[in-house]
Amino acid sequence: MIPSDRRRTILNLALPIMGGMASQNVLNLVDTAMVGMLGPAPLAAVGMASFANFMAAALIMGLSAGVQAMAARRLGEGRGDEAAVPLNGGLLLAVLIGVPWSVLLVVQTPNFFPLLVDDPEVVRQGVPYLQARLAAIAALGMNFAFRGYWNGVSLSRIYMRTLIVMHALNLLLNWLLIFGHLGLPEMGAAGAGVGSAIATAAGALMYVFQGLKIARPSGFFAGLPDRQTMLTMLRLSVPAGIQQFFFAAGMTAFFWILGRIGTLELAASNVLVQLLLVAILPGLGFGMASASLVGQALGHGDRQDAYRWGWDVVTIAVALVGAISSVGLIFPDVLLGLFLHDDSTLSLARLPLRILAASMVFDTVGMVLMNSLLGAGAARQTMIVTVSMQWLLFLPAAWLIGPVLGGGMTAVWIAHVSYRVAQSGVFVAMWRRRGWADIAV
Repeated sequence: MIPSDRRRTILNLALPIMGGMASQNVLNLVDTAMVGMLGPAPLAAVGMASFANFMAAALIMGLSAGVQAMAARRLGEGRGDEAAVPLNGGLLLAVLIGVPWSVLLVVQTPNFFPLLVDDPEVVRQGVPYLQARLAAIAALGMNFAFRGYWNGVSLSRIYMRTLIVMHALNLLLNWLLIFGHLGLPEMGAAGAGVGSAIATAAGALMYVFQGLKIARPSGFFAGLPDRQTMLTMLRLSVPAGIQQFFFAAGMTAFFWILGRIGTLELAASNVLVQLLLVAILPGLGFGMASASLVGQALGHGDRQDAYRWGWDVVTIAVALVGAISSVGLIFPDVLLGLFLHDDSTLSLARLPLRILAASMVFDTVGMVLMNSLLGAGAARQTMIVTVSMQWLLFLPAAWLIGPVLGGGMTAVWIAHVSYRVAQSGVFVAMWRRRGWADIAV
């Protein structure tokens, strides 16, 4: 039994993170429902382009892990007046890397996006959507750096409030631009990309304003970080970014494999992924909370307490995920019918959704402990596990089972579930060995 004070600490930190992330997932679902009204090709285009954007921005998204681990450790060490210094470094890297990278990718999108999908209509709709999303990479990196800071210093409510406002703006802009309401141009799938890019930039500006108001005593904008801080930031952020990149590239390859099976399969899988993101929300939210609690405990020098935080968070997260995922297991058509409006596509997605729902409690254990390891500074170790499991095990199996042997969409999703469960087992073993407790941050 988890003591009540520890349970309250976990929930007070995790629930705001989940609230902010829930707004993102609700927005993704609403976007999917809106674009789904345009037909299977736009839905497939947005699904493929979203993962291509995730892949392009993945390296810069790794800044969140670096900032969070360092801010939490500084707070635990009693150096709260320096907790925002890593954030300054993260924001600097977001701008220096994000701006030129964004320009390059926007120009090259018409050349590389057709390599990801064969359907000409999916390409036509996906290119402008992806270009709009890529234009906001620097702002996205700033958002992730701020996310790491607010969560690292246990101010996750600021993260939640900002995300809710940002996503409400995104929802409004998408409604206006996809369908051309209030005299604005009807842009279709591209309108969803433009709306998301504008909202991302607005979110970065909101975070800067709140940082100036709240985080100045902790060193926010007090000057550039020193060489050691930047080197530590890179040591933690680069592996996390590489991990994100290969995960995103792997998911893009996964969608490419599904696209080789058929456009309907690609459209159905886009919906499955959006529902999956809702199901894993507690695992991600509690994992981020665990990263902060583990980092702060290690800053205090209490390794046993850090170890306990990981398992306490797992216990609560698994209970919540089990309740949420049961809906998809028992009532798959109710969920799928919100997004898929033809019987053939819905039929394709029904069984994979049930399989995903049944596996979520196991996946949640891995997500919480993976983030706990990141909070302890074990970014390189988690990178090695996730990249090797996905690229050496899952993707070759998915290609063989699906396009080569003709196993179909369901068989490919079974392979996905199997690799995620196996990966969770590896993270359990790593957490129990406690080698992460000796990492300096």
